[in-house]
Amino acid sequence: MKTSNALLFILVLVYINASTEWPTHTVCKEDNLEIYYKSCDPQQDFAFSIDHCSDIATHTFNIRGAMVLRHSIKELYVKLDMIINGKTVLTYSETLCGPGHSKLIFCGKKKGEHLYYEGPVTLGIKEIPQGDYTLSAKLTNEDHVTVACADFTVKNYLDY
Repeated sequence: MKTSNALLFILVLVYINASTEWPTHTVCKEDNLEIYYKSCDPQQDFAFSIDHCSDIATHTFNIRGAMVLRHSIKELYVKLDMIINGKTVLTYSETLCGPGHSKLIFCGKKKGEHLYYEGPVTLGIKEIPQGDYTLSAKLTNEDHVTVACADFTVKNYLDY
C-alpha cells in the first residue's frame, strides 16, 4: 500500500512539473465585453475577479483578488503594456509602494503572507479601448523580483 501511495505521489509531482503554463481564467464575460487572464509567472497563479464586466466602464467597480506572497513588498512597482497584434502600443508604469508613499493597503507585507482584497477600484479612465488586445501587467518589488504577473486578454465591442 505504501509503495502505491509513493508511486501515485511521484506521478502527481511529475505531472505538475510537466505543465508549462497556468490555465486561462475568465474575469468576466458579457454581451460586448470579455476579459480573461493567465499568470505569466511560471511559479505562481493567483485569483482575480470582477463583479460585473459592464461596471468597468463606470469609473469605480468591485474586484476580488487573492494570492500568497513569494516575495516581500517593501517597495512595489507596476508596469502595464498594451499589446495589439504582437506589438506594444502603450506602456504605463507607476510606483505603488515606496519610501514615504504607499498607495495600497498591502504595502509592507512579507513573504508567505496571504493577500486578499475585496472592494472598489477606480481606474481613472473614461472608457476601455475597443477591439481585441492584450494588457500585460507585471508587479515587481525593490529587488526587481516579480511579485505577480499576468496577461489579460480584452475583447471589447462596447459602443460608448
